Amino acid sequence: MNPSFSILRHRPFSALAGAALLLLLWAALAPLREPSHERSFTFPRTGTGQRALALPRELRLTLGVQDVLLLRNLDRRPHVFGPLQLRPGQEVRLPFEYAGSFPYACPDVAGGTLLVRVVRLPDPGWERLRWRLGGFAHALRALPLVAPQD
Repeated sequence: MNPSFSILRHRPFSALAGAALLLLLWAALAPLREPSHERSFTFPRTGTGQRALALPRELRLTLGVQDVLLLRNLDRRPHVFGPLQLRPGQEVRLPFEYAGSFPYACPDVAGGTLLVRVVRLPDPGWERLRWRLGGFAHALRALPLVAPQD
């Protein structure tokens, strides 16, 4: 058996494994940057029957990366968010300074409560990799369902 034949045969798999390893290393060590510290939560301009399905029940913020919740009301009627009442067209920014879970009464969300989870900035290494993978999984779960167009 020729050794060079076996190396050539496994070269694409080795290159793919090396690229995956470099990607994981970058995700674990690269600094966290976002274009804005704001994470938006928008009350859309739709019927009330669809609203409970369209709004998330939980938001995740990260101190130092995305630690300001931007509330927007695009609807024609006012909406309640915790102690606030947002008038039509109003925007409110809520900054968070501490990590924790903060439940807010929000009748337009399924269950009537929106949970805002604020997590601390992850350290480089496994913690940052876990944070990035968790954010990716959450983004996949929160993808909107779109019906096929005829």
